[in-house]
Amino acid sequence: MTIAERGYTNPDLLWSPETLKARMAKPGLAVIDTRPAELFAQGRLPGARHFDLYFVNTDDTDPAPLAAFTRMWANLLGWRGVSRGDTIVFYGGFTDMCAARGYWFCEYLGHKDVHVLDGGIAAWTEAGLPLETESAPPAPVKYAADPAMNRVAGYRDILDADGDSGKVIVDTRSREEFLGTDRRARHGGAIPGAVHRDWVDLYDHDTGCMKPADALRHAFEPLGVTPDKEVTLYCNTGYRSAHGYLALRLLGYPQLRNYVGSWQEWGNRDGLPIWVPEDR
Repeated sequence: MTIAERGYTNPDLLWSPETLKARMAKPGLAVIDTRPAELFAQGRLPGARHFDLYFVNTDDTDPAPLAAFTRMWANLLGWRGVSRGDTIVFYGGFTDMCAARGYWFCEYLGHKDVHVLDGGIAAWTEAGLPLETESAPPAPVKYAADPAMNRVAGYRDILDADGDSGKVIVDTRSREEFLGTDRRARHGGAIPGAVHRDWVDLYDHDTGCMKPADALRHAFEPLGVTPDKEVTLYCNTGYRSAHGYLALRLLGYPQLRNYVGSWQEWGNRDGLPIWVPEDR
């Protein structure tokens, strides 16, 4: 099933290998490989720049550390030769959480033209398209960020959402993490009132591509995650939640935030309420 046939409200957020190949001759295109350096060195898309963004995290969303983290991201993009006016396409091994994290972060930085290669490098090679192993490094530039604060959440935003029927919190971790049996911080459990949707439910495990719109709606709407609400997603470090963010952006949800500190902040920060759900 092609991207156009999947029924998304915003299908252009995902690019097929064929779409990306057709755009590669145009100036102002920044293709970013989010895989580990060893895999990048073994073969990447022609002209791709490397940005292994895994572990580039923050577990403190008070204003000063969040601002410093945001500047770091903008500087890292600029160091890879990415300008504010570029068309950015992120890719990973498939339509994975690191590519989605790059997508979300650029939206948060105020970038207007950012996409994800659907199916990642696996779809590219399956389509018979070439890889390269040698290329000139990009020339660094200054990336001018203009953060969209309505795209990011901190722990204070989560506290403010408590009891607000117009807001919903979505936990995209594994079921075991949600229940507190897989504990990855000082405290195990969940944010009080959160609903659970494991991020692995959102992509096709055979193709590595995002599921069609109907399947994504079925994954979210029965949980009360509907377009009329402000939706904040979290996981352990903000990657799996960025994948959920991308899924809901494809469906056209207008009010979305990624809690970038996620459970590494919430589960380790003193004084925040912890909920241990019963396994239903």
